[in-house]
Amino acid sequence: MKRLVQFLLLALVTLVLARPVFAQVAVSVSFGPPAIPVYDQPLCPGDGYLWVPGYWAYDDDDGYYWVPGTWVLAPEPGYLWTPGWWGWEGTGFFFHEGYWATEIGFYGGINYGFGYYGTGFVGGRWEGREFRYNTAVFNVNTTVIRNTYVDRTVIVNNTTVNRVSYNGGQGGIIARATPQEERVAQMQHVPPPQAQTQHVQAARANPQLRATSNQGKPPIAATERPGSFSGSGTVEAKEAGAPYHAPERGGTQPNNGRPAENPGTAEHPANPTHAADLPQHQVTTPNTGDPKLDEKYQKQQQKLVDQQNKEHQKLEQQQQKEDQKLTQQQANEAKKQQTEQKHQQQTQQLEQRHQQQTQQLQTRQAPRSAAPRPAPRPR
Repeated sequence: MKRLVQFLLLALVTLVLARPVFAQVAVSVSFGPPAIPVYDQPLCPGDGYLWVPGYWAYDDDDGYYWVPGTWVLAPEPGYLWTPGWWGWEGTGFFFHEGYWATEIGFYGGINYGFGYYGTGFVGGRWEGREFRYNTAVFNVNTTVIRNTYVDRTVIVNNTTVNRVSYNGGQGGIIARATPQEERVAQMQHVPPPQAQTQHVQAARANPQLRATSNQGKPPIAATERPGSFSGSGTVEAKEAGAPYHAPERGGTQPNNGRPAENPGTAEHPANPTHAADLPQHQVTTPNTGDPKLDEKYQKQQQKLVDQQNKEHQKLEQQQQKEDQKLTQQQANEAKKQQTEQKHQQQTQQLEQRHQQQTQQLQTRQAPRSAAPRPAPRPR
């Protein structure tokens, strides 16, 4: 009996250890990360190194911080890196950890650049135990690394590159995992090597990499090797991916899995009083992998955004007239306060309606975004 119990315990431990490494960080953040900054890729240091793109991670005390992109020696031949990604889960933004596997999985539709354009990976391919680099995508010294090829057809040449760094939610990327990507998520994964883990830890400890310090433009955007944050192998960001908006006080802390209470940010005030306080709605470039479908979705979004911004302007003009009338009449404080409350109610009701409209449109578009199959990797 004792041996039977020991055997069952051993089997249970083996089963747990064999489960695929596909997790999301158990912290919920009520506001999304900054945009992906603009930066160049440092030179590949040698054979077998694969590019791990930079991303925004989160710390309870310091908020979002940039983890520089870097070249990492693949843990085993044949393995590719699927980047981590932030996604809106209804109560907040959760981070889905990246992983090494023999195929590329879903990474939120985020355009990290350098071969990771939202779906799949086009920076190179494994041929046996040797990785061949696509020099149309990767920065490789071909006099040192000879196992290369050139395929420019895989490069995404959008006029406007979408640098949004999260999936879903207000202004997020509209993309869903395909059945193939879901299958990859359930495959056996290899955890990041020690050098890659230490790279993240070093980024977390570096005050310069905090979004509150660099305003979305990190001074160390990428490195030639993991953890090497100084010297000629480091690359500074050229510019922030979008204007940085610091969260308001009280909106910087995670809600630890509880339903978000909409603390708001400087870009989206939690309790706007006037229509003039509301930000202009903007179109988020869809990334379904189907150019025709993306164009259709973008037109739908543009039509809704134009209508919503007109309603903002109309209410703003109406409220301004009422404020001017109060000034002309030299109204007392009670009347002013009553009008102020009325304006706040009007503004919040309008914005709530707009958020519902946007979410409804995203819901209608989302199921169709999973239909196209991912583009095959070059052979």
